[in-house]
Amino acid sequence: MGLIKEFKEFAVKGNMIDMAVGIIIGMAFNRVVDVLVKQVIMPPLSMLTGGVNFSNKEIRLKEPVLDAAGNVETEAVVVGYGLFIEVIIDFLIIGFTVFLVVKLMNQFRRKAEDPNNKTVVPARNVELLENISKLMEEQNELLKKK
Repeated sequence: MGLIKEFKEFAVKGNMIDMAVGIIIGMAFNRVVDVLVKQVIMPPLSMLTGGVNFSNKEIRLKEPVLDAAGNVETEAVVVGYGLFIEVIIDFLIIGFTVFLVVKLMNQFRRKAEDPNNKTVVPARNVELLENISKLMEEQNELLKKK
């Protein structure tokens, strides 16, 4: 019974929902980056390198062995380094994009947390705490005068 209770607490706290949203957004982000790399970045990069298609690049360690009829008896042994290059480019783009998103979010957070910034409306509970703090300071001043 304890496991079910723990799962209910986990689901109700929102952790499961937050995790699901993060996974869904991550999958969508992965698709965007995949298209960005394959359709936007790789074609010009291929053009700059003389029409090289990285995904087809490989080093043949051993040629395939064919029988008299031309059927493959033993497959070729190849190292497909081109796909590795594409995956590295994907990784770099994802890493840089995540860096930019986190940097932007940190800027927004710092701006929102800046007490001197009057353009950001503080949350109601922060506003109430500031009012309580001011009232306590006023009360302390009055008590000091007595």
